[in-house]
Amino acid sequence: MKLLKTTVCILALAVSACGGKKEQTSEQKGLSGEVRIDGSSTVYPISEAVAEEFRAVQPDVKVTVGLSGTGGGFKKFTRGETDINNASRNIKQEEMDAATASKIGFLELKVAYDGLTVVVNPENNFVSDMTVEELKKMWEPEAQGKITKWSQVRAGWPDQEFRLYGAGTESGTYDYFTEAIVGKSHSSRGDYTASEDDNVLVKGITTDKNGLAFFGYAYYEENSSKLKSIGIDDGKPDNGAGPIKPSLETVKNKSYAPLSRPLYIYVNSTAVMRPEVTEFVRFYLQNAGQLATDVGFIPMTDEEYKAEIAKFEAFIKEHTAK
Repeated sequence: MKLLKTTVCILALAVSACGGKKEQTSEQKGLSGEVRIDGSSTVYPISEAVAEEFRAVQPDVKVTVGLSGTGGGFKKFTRGETDINNASRNIKQEEMDAATASKIGFLELKVAYDGLTVVVNPENNFVSDMTVEELKKMWEPEAQGKITKWSQVRAGWPDQEFRLYGAGTESGTYDYFTEAIVGKSHSSRGDYTASEDDNVLVKGITTDKNGLAFFGYAYYEENSSKLKSIGIDDGKPDNGAGPIKPSLETVKNKSYAPLSRPLYIYVNSTAVMRPEVTEFVRFYLQNAGQLATDVGFIPMTDEEYKAEIAKFEAFIKEHTAK
């Protein structure tokens, strides 16, 4: 994903300068080996941006970033096939059990915020906002084969069939959306176009005048000239009156509800015994604020990044002392 220009700079542990090249620390020099990352397609742009910058200062370290979806990535992670898993939701109990069975420890680190964005084709001139209840009416399992036209969702909308596009069932984005909108994680109608690749969903909406999709804010931001985002009304006045559109401001202040969410990476406890992995994760947390903004996500505060760094340093100490 191409990086977007930004004037925002997050300084964490004084290791990067705004808009400048990332600096090496003495601990980082002369590393080799490999860092294997997989998981969420939503978190992928941040991790790939970090990997690109890290490769520039550590050319002998091979960093690979896959995008199997949060669930698909956790399957690899809990089998010990990857060092880091990108995740757009928290790890599930069955995934924790799989990690335990494989004798794999892990640490959850928060790296940025995202706003799941609901979009339609720009030629759609009647949908500018929706309520959570209207979205639920379209997406809940009971809607399959019954709710198929816009006129069934809101009175006054045309008697035309809509088509839905969304994250695949292995995606943390799917889990988060269904829990926030339908009321139950991993529960929705099945007759929609599903993909773990958000670019496929973007393309679907750009060619379908009656399409509606959801995906991470960064993918909307990168394709905003070809998409139309809609405001969401959660019906709770304390989050702001009426429908709210996703933006850097509304996600950060949590008025874009209920589709604002944190993004994570999970780190394998055995992998942190390898210096290339520990230095990559340090580099990630030290530069995530700036790079998250560059690729269209919402950075955390300096204090939040410092807290995650402290958590990671304690994790390293715990597992390298064994």
